[in-house]
Amino acid sequence: MTQTYEDFTKYGKEFADTGLKSFASLTKGAQAIATEAGEYTKKSFEAGSAAVEKLFSAKSIEKAIEIQTDYAKQSYESFVAEASKIGNLYAELAKEAYKPFESVVAKAK
Repeated sequence: MTQTYEDFTKYGKEFADTGLKSFASLTKGAQAIATEAGEYTKKSFEAGSAAVEKLFSAKSIEKAIEIQTDYAKQSYESFVAEASKIGNLYAELAKEAYKPFESVVAKAK
């Protein structure tokens, strides 16, 4: 009976430690994602502001259309790259959050 209680206590402590490690990984990953999203927002805003300034200085409709087309193309490419980067960060977050539980799952089998 004493051995069972000690085993239960040991596994409970191990599971709690594992949960804390996982939570730390989640926090770190979420912070990285928030930082990346903030940087992208800042870059996107700056690019949009620069495009508006160029549009106001355009001397013809053709030049304005060219500026708008270039901006739309660059914005799309930037968005796709950023979405891929953030997707990778989420995948890494999931891997890191699960990593502490791998040993617990392996022991349970």
